[in-house]
Amino acid sequence: MAYGNILVDQHDGVAVITLNRPKVLNALNQATMGELAAALDAAEADDTVRCVVLAGGERAFAAGADVNEFASATPAEMLTGYRFEQWERVREFSKPIIAAVRGFALGGGCELAMACDMIIAGEGAKFGQPEINIGIIPGAGGTQRLTRAVGKARAMELILTGRPFSASEAQAIGLVTRVVPDEAVLDEAKALANQIASKPPVAVRMAKDAILKAFDTTIEGGLDYERKAFYLLFATEDRTEGIRAFLEKRAPDWKGR
Repeated sequence: MAYGNILVDQHDGVAVITLNRPKVLNALNQATMGELAAALDAAEADDTVRCVVLAGGERAFAAGADVNEFASATPAEMLTGYRFEQWERVREFSKPIIAAVRGFALGGGCELAMACDMIIAGEGAKFGQPEINIGIIPGAGGTQRLTRAVGKARAMELILTGRPFSASEAQAIGLVTRVVPDEAVLDEAKALANQIASKPPVAVRMAKDAILKAFDTTIEGGLDYERKAFYLLFATEDRTEGIRAFLEKRAPDWKGR
């Protein structure tokens, strides 16, 4: 499929999707999000893709949503016309997604990074939810994901002031996985993706699903969900191969089934 706002590259089980609107610092309009959703659909259907890296440019991962699209919108127009289901496609994607963040990740850009499973950030990256400064609030998950990641008190301060915060602060409060030199961000994200892609795919998907379930249920419900997933993996060929390879002291040959 030909894309106008993103680039897609695939190698060794890892698909790299790059936001590509550099003139507007990768502002997230609906066309871009639609293409991202389509690329994720393709990656979901491709059994050779085992992990995805979502990247931006050197100056910005994404500087925010494209305000021009809703500057004069009415509530009814936003309700009927603004397609938040495109954003939900990131959350619903069953394979791991790693955000590779350089430069600005503000507003919708911060929300998009948080929708991913892990974030590799450059030392010069800037995160933030500045929507309060234009009279609105985050609308693509910022109030929910930031609170779950850093806690109520810190999320209140960041969202109610709209102040940007550095990659080092983001790491200190638990929002990002790793901070590396700016020029190493994409390579580091790819290395992590390759490491994950080398693991048994079914177990990886079920582990991701069980981790996310921790945000949706009680500890009792989460433990029950984890246990059932654990039992179910004993029906896979990869479980048989993994244990056999361990006992035979050799590298496993994962089949993804």
